[in-house]
Amino acid sequence: MAAGEKIKAKIKKNLPVRGPQAPTIKELMRWYCLNTNTHGCRRIVVSRGRLRRLLWILFTLTAVALIFWQCALLISSFYTVSVSIKVHFQKLDFPAVTICNINPYRYSAVRDLLAELEQETRGSLKTLFGFSEITSRKRREAESWSSARKGTGSKFLNLIPLLAFEKGETSKARDFRTGRKRKVSGRIVHTASDVVHVYESKGLVGFQLCSNDTSSCAVYTFTSGVNAIREWYKLHYMNIMAQVSLEKKINMSYSAEELLVTCFFDGESCDARNFTRFHHPMYGNCYTFNNRQNETILSTSMGGSEYGLQVILYLNEEEYNPFLVSSTGAKVIVHRQFEYPFIEDVGTEIETAMATSIGMHLTESFKLSEPYSRCTEDWNGVLITNIYNATYSLQICLHSCFQAKMVEKCGCAQFSQPLPQGANYCNYRQHPNWMYCYYELHQAFVWGELGCQAMCKEACSFKEWTLTTSLAQWPSEVSEKWLLSVLTWDQGQIKKKLNKTDLAKLLIFYKDLNQRSIVESPANS
Repeated sequence: MAAGEKIKAKIKKNLPVRGPQAPTIKELMRWYCLNTNTHGCRRIVVSRGRLRRLLWILFTLTAVALIFWQCALLISSFYTVSVSIKVHFQKLDFPAVTICNINPYRYSAVRDLLAELEQETRGSLKTLFGFSEITSRKRREAESWSSARKGTGSKFLNLIPLLAFEKGETSKARDFRTGRKRKVSGRIVHTASDVVHVYESKGLVGFQLCSNDTSSCAVYTFTSGVNAIREWYKLHYMNIMAQVSLEKKINMSYSAEELLVTCFFDGESCDARNFTRFHHPMYGNCYTFNNRQNETILSTSMGGSEYGLQVILYLNEEEYNPFLVSSTGAKVIVHRQFEYPFIEDVGTEIETAMATSIGMHLTESFKLSEPYSRCTEDWNGVLITNIYNATYSLQICLHSCFQAKMVEKCGCAQFSQPLPQGANYCNYRQHPNWMYCYYELHQAFVWGELGCQAMCKEACSFKEWTLTTSLAQWPSEVSEKWLLSVLTWDQGQIKKKLNKTDLAKLLIFYKDLNQRSIVESPANS
């Protein structure tokens, strides 16, 4: 028998409704009160004494009245088409912010290491453009570069010959070292800047790289002599710095106290102790704010330029290397905690004598792994060794793959990336063939011939901050005098007064606290 039929039979048995034994209305009401789940009605029947019964009647009627009142309110609210507004104030985790000076090392600290290289660079400039000295600063006017390393020869030009090609001629070139024309063997490789010839009448400037036995050579050409000399200088610079110990390079670069003049976060003061140093091979000492120090991630509950991170940077233009960097400023990158900051790839440049405001908008993405997409988490399914002390990303995988190929093919590691276990950085003393090998390998990497792009996968989940940058002149003309005087005093610069071209102001903040999330889910489950 079904459950409903059982209940119906039980009621008929206990409560006959027909015949001489049929109950009266009073008996029916009493039966209802004793069997109902409405406890007030039951208490009215079973209570002894008029006062108790009266109180239970009063309580029950009050409850019934409240029920009818609430029903009336609901009906009234429905027909008046009212709306309700819920305001929820949330906090967003503030990202890690890494700041680097564009100039990696203080010029006064590395000058002795680079003296011979700079002498040859100036000689090449004289050959190409007809001048021998760069006198843009009083400090360099006082230095006698022509007598710094007399009789040193042309060591760097012998290692990597600089060549000047006349228009339409690629078999012969003028050698910067001798000033004479000579035959050039090897294939001509045009750099990315040479794909489009803006000035057809111009010749080419480049340098020649050869293998150990000189059987294979390549000439890398540039339409601009500036680009050619800077690339040539950079190769030798990496050779020299690869032989310097990490401890010495850290000491030659900028300390946090030197770089950071003032710091505020969400209106509260901060200082160098809130920044974590990490040494970048090409940018020297860089400093990361909110890098999960003490297992704590800072958050912000307000959007707008008055909140977030505000710093004033001291970049000290007088200490810049004239051949390594041609601009003055800093680089900044916004990233997740425990994520390696590829500042050379996606960093935002900060100008001196300007206030740079960077508004952020956060987007989180969550993708489904195989079979829905080709993504991974924590290197699952990726047969490449992680050389970075950071969480997985596509960039980390590609750079790790290239560095592994570099060690395998060239016998040494490329200077601008972390050092794999058991490997050494390339330098021309121990690895004279590395530069030619590096250029050939890098070209194969760009063309996808090394297989790195096929082995590396996208990350299944990642955070991305969309940045909006705006600039304003800083300090203004009316406030420049007093502001620079106070900052000079703050820095303890007794002998030298700060110049606005030495300073940059940076503001990083959330434009609003609206967070966009993109989540994949199976269409059929």
